[in-house]
Order: sequence, then structure tokens, then C-alpha cells
Amino acid sequence: MSEQAIALDLDDTGMAASLPRPPHARDEVQSVPYRPVQFRDDDLPTALERSAAWLRSAQQWLGEPLDVIAVHLDYDDRAGRPYYEVKLLCNEEDLAGAPIAVRARQSHSSAD
Repeated sequence: MSEQAIALDLDDTGMAASLPRPPHARDEVQSVPYRPVQFRDDDLPTALERSAAWLRSAQQWLGEPLDVIAVHLDYDDRAGRPYYEVKLLCNEEDLAGAPIAVRARQSHSSAD
């Protein structure tokens, strides 16, 4: 059995160029192991809602459940600077679009 390379359309950070990005300015996909996708707000329900909305759009884009390895919650309750930070630790291959590329290659192979 031979392994064939799968071409991925990645941006400079190694994520799929077409991956939905969190739309809010305080949210981001970070460049560390397990690709934390961060949602930060001074209101916890709002941060959770934005993380859930992004997760739904990313799963729709991926065409299957996104592999979320862990959910991390952090907060700072100091006066004048309160915030909540929700991080979804996601599988890097999912965020790079590998399952999409594998399905495309399989459908191309079966069409031949």
C-alpha cells in the first residue's frame, strides 16, 4: 500500500484558507499546539455563544464534527478589567482541512 500526499490549501499559519474564522475582534485562532481558538469577552454567556456559533460554522465547513480536544475557561475578575476567555483546543488536521482533502481525493478516485 502506498501513501499519497494530500494537497492542502493553507494560509501562513498552517490553517485551511477557507476555514471560518471567529468574526469578533477579540477572538482568534492561536498558533500553539492543539490550536486554541480563543473567544474573549467581559460577559461569559456572550463568549460561550460566540464559541458555539463558530464551532457550528467550522463543523459545517468541515462536513463532520470538529475534534475538540478540550475546552479551557479562564477569567480575570479584578475591578475595572473583568474578562472571560473560552478556548477550544482543536485538532490541527481538522483546522487545516485534511478531512475535506481526503474526501475530495476519495471522490476523485472513485470517479475514475
